[in-house]
Amino acid sequence: MADQKTEAPGDMPARLDEILIQAGSMEWRPKSLAGVHEKMLFRDETTGASVALIKFDKGASIPKPHAHASNQSMYCLSGKYEYTSTGITLVPGSFYCNPKGNVHGPTLAHEETIVLEVYDGPHYPVMPDWYTDERDAH
Repeated sequence: MADQKTEAPGDMPARLDEILIQAGSMEWRPKSLAGVHEKMLFRDETTGASVALIKFDKGASIPKPHAHASNQSMYCLSGKYEYTSTGITLVPGSFYCNPKGNVHGPTLAHEETIVLEVYDGPHYPVMPDWYTDERDAH
């Protein structure tokens, strides 16, 4: 019954294409900040929402306090990643949610760390000065 259509409830789009990505076979794309890499799994070009795997090499950091233009959520898959100004530390199994506009950071990866990162809109109000590639800020 592949041709059967189901009405979308409420405010869901009338059509939503399924996505299946084998993230394990994707290459890590180095970001323009040393030691930070990504595998972009989903991006909505209209809203800026995204889902990505982010890898921080041991010793990598986001160097300055900053805020995001949307809500940011992260789930730590491996490693140890600290928000150094507050001591909040992500370890495997940690879920972190940072609301839009909340200043946080800097950060430090105490060991190689991989997180699943989700934004419900654009990442930054303006591109941070630690990036030189526009793709890294979206």
